[in-house]
Amino acid sequence: MYSVWTYVFSHPLWAVSTVILGLVLRSQRRGSWDPRACLVQLKGKTAIVTGANTGIGKFIALDFARRGARVIMACRSEARGSVALQEIRKRSGNADVHLRLVDTSSLASVRAFAEGVLREEKELHILVNNAGASGLPRDITSDGLEVSFATNHVGPFLLTNLLLDLLKQSEPARIVNVSSVNHWRGMVDFSHFKGKNLGYTMDSVYNHTKLHNVICTNELARRLQGTGVTANSVHPGLVMTEVMRHYNFMVRFLFNMIGIFFFKSSEEGAVSTIYCAVAVEMEGITGKYFDSDCSLVLPAPLARDPALAVKVFEFCERLTSKF
Repeated sequence: MYSVWTYVFSHPLWAVSTVILGLVLRSQRRGSWDPRACLVQLKGKTAIVTGANTGIGKFIALDFARRGARVIMACRSEARGSVALQEIRKRSGNADVHLRLVDTSSLASVRAFAEGVLREEKELHILVNNAGASGLPRDITSDGLEVSFATNHVGPFLLTNLLLDLLKQSEPARIVNVSSVNHWRGMVDFSHFKGKNLGYTMDSVYNHTKLHNVICTNELARRLQGTGVTANSVHPGLVMTEVMRHYNFMVRFLFNMIGIFFFKSSEEGAVSTIYCAVAVEMEGITGKYFDSDCSLVLPAPLARDPALAVKVFEFCERLTSKF
């Protein structure tokens, strides 16, 4: 004999109401700023987007290409990058989109990529450090760094610093670092960079790296005052991307099931980064943290400590100078 709840869940109205609720929730995920309504053009500008072969990185690169920019897609996989390259060229009608290989977990790869950029490019107006991963298994890179810290923070930190002079020469220029609201759950412990005193439960390591993103972005912005180069960090939102690809099947399954109703698509998740990179309202704004709806919000208290920021930045400088 069916229970009352069995009857309710099997009734057609339950399915219909669920679909309607899902559509309503999806409609609420968009912020007030619409990149399609932004008329800013990037003709004559050069932009680099890391992790541009998939997820929000691909949609950021596509937006820049549609605005007429020369876009350099900095990707780890040549095969996947080539597929995304052809798609972006076709959808944007812009042939000035190029693929360059870089693995941000390898400092040698980052240096080689930066050397290529400095050799080939006369200007650089936008740098988006988007590449990153969550749930990477415990590992130490050939540089002696914990792999998540190398991929998500140390590699992008080094890349940014190697390209700073070119950005300054091209001013006004913008640096946008993709962080996460998860940085609120991060901690600062310099032993983490070497893989020590770390717990690998769920996204704990990822959270630490995202905190370092915000801290170093704020300190970089302070150091760049008066140069015409701005630096801001951004939370893209809870996004249905491949950032979770390293988790086990059950975690990914639950993430995707819930995400259908509550999480942003990759295209929606790209909006806040695009806003920081191109919006007229962002001219001259630096050292700030933006939420997924493009609103200016306060980062975690640790990210607002200027003395700590100097220590973290200088530690990363010393760390990268060794390689």
